[in-house]
Amino acid sequence: MNDPIGDFLTRMRNAQRAHRDTCVAPFSKLKLALAELLKREGYLQDVQVIGEEPKTSIEVTFVPGKEAEFERMSKPGRRLYAGNEDLRPVLRGYGIAILTTSQGLMTDVEARKQKVGGEVLCTVW
Repeated sequence: MNDPIGDFLTRMRNAQRAHRDTCVAPFSKLKLALAELLKREGYLQDVQVIGEEPKTSIEVTFVPGKEAEFERMSKPGRRLYAGNEDLRPVLRGYGIAILTTSQGLMTDVEARKQKVGGEVLCTVW
């Protein structure tokens, strides 16, 4: 698998479109941080790490009645970086962009507030 973040977003998108309550994906620290950020922003209801060390997975539970759209922005073949002055609100403020910065994962609003830029991983609305 060349793009584990893209795979994680696609698994969540497909599970929501199939009207599932949960989604399971292979574990990584970046995916866990991304899922925790989405939970904090209200797009996910719960995030759990399941299984033992060699076969660890992440299980995310969706908010009932709220379907989110996930779009991968920076891809392995075309990285997308933005400074804090280049970040624009997603859908006029109704969505968020998730960035990976030197201070960890954060939303575009937090990045503008802290005046940092980074790689734009995805947008969610």
